[in-house]
Amino acid sequence: MEEVIEEAAEPVARVAALDIGKASLVACVRVPHESRPGRRCQEVRSFATTTPALLELRDWLVCQRVSLCVMEATSTYWKPPFYLLEDAVECWVVNARDVKNVPGRPKTDRLDAVWLCKLAERGMLRPSFIPPVWQRQLRDLCRYRRTLIQERTREKQRAEKLLEDTQIKLSSVISDIFGKSGRAMLEALIAGESDPYVLADLALGKMRGKKSVLQEALTGHFRDHHRYLLRMMLDRVDALTAQIEAITSRIDEVITPFAHQVAQLDEIPGVGTTGAQELIAEIGVDMARFPTAGHLVSWAKYAPRARQSAGKNKPGSTGKGNPWLAGTLGEAAIGAARTKTFLGARYHRLARRRGKQRALVAVGNSLLVIAWHLLSDPQAHFTDLGPNWHDRLAPLRRKRQLITELERLSGKKVLLQEAA
Repeated sequence: MEEVIEEAAEPVARVAALDIGKASLVACVRVPHESRPGRRCQEVRSFATTTPALLELRDWLVCQRVSLCVMEATSTYWKPPFYLLEDAVECWVVNARDVKNVPGRPKTDRLDAVWLCKLAERGMLRPSFIPPVWQRQLRDLCRYRRTLIQERTREKQRAEKLLEDTQIKLSSVISDIFGKSGRAMLEALIAGESDPYVLADLALGKMRGKKSVLQEALTGHFRDHHRYLLRMMLDRVDALTAQIEAITSRIDEVITPFAHQVAQLDEIPGVGTTGAQELIAEIGVDMARFPTAGHLVSWAKYAPRARQSAGKNKPGSTGKGNPWLAGTLGEAAIGAARTKTFLGARYHRLARRRGKQRALVAVGNSLLVIAWHLLSDPQAHFTDLGPNWHDRLAPLRRKRQLITELERLSGKKVLLQEAA
């Protein structure tokens, strides 16, 4: 029998817990009894979630000399109490999965607060990662910029569908119909020009070599109804573009103190300046909160969870993590997969055996590991291992792979001989 010795968690002497709803919350405070040593004194109160009521809650906790206040991560309702209390009391936000009550017992807001308070008192909870104020502000900016970019993409897709409805096949010839050539043609369509020869003559640069194809693609039935809708869509795209540029300028100002970390992450293939800014917004620059790179990968849900039963390992998913971080890593992984680097070779090597989605997750895992090492050392720089890293790491395996591939193509047995 394996013996495991762990240090017992010190009980928290003066602890509070909040069961939070949208309009109200229930607070439970447990402190040592003044006249009966070894016993606990418990008090439960209800408060509204308005600012005056939360300030009253803060005063009560300070008067009770509470050293730790725990609350469950319920939607976004935990944010107002946390932001008002974090300067006065140490606050923890805990995962709802870790604080489930015992099945079969009554469930009320009061009992939930008491149960949460007892778990915190006995040291049975772990705090979730809550970023500091500057990072929360940067997160809001980066997430809103991503939302605006997604909305602009949807508006462009609506415009493309409108053109398809009019039998204008411009997107079949031009990869970006909102580039200089495409935009000039769209503006001419809105202005009333319907001659495909005149429209095709608006092409610029290399696009002029496709004039004959453009003439066929621009032959359709574009009416006043379509002009009205397309005008509104293009104006919406322009307005969103202006907002994206404005918020990008604001992000550049806010992230100026961390320009060195942005430059470090920008060295990673597929990341870029925007991706580096979003990574810092989501994971921060202080890697001390993640003891190892594996802790960061696990927190981001980019590693499969362990599932073992009866001595057998069962396949497990990575779980649901931060969707904003996943979006950034997904785009960076797709970009890295197109490069002739270690990350690109890792993607193609895994995509053949495990599929494209799993390969992207694996590349995202590697990106997080690289980011952790770069942010942990201000003097560190990215060094590519090279696309043939795995071949150099295991040359015998590579030789077997090449022999197997040659036998499959030739249908004959391959025998190796020593070179003369």
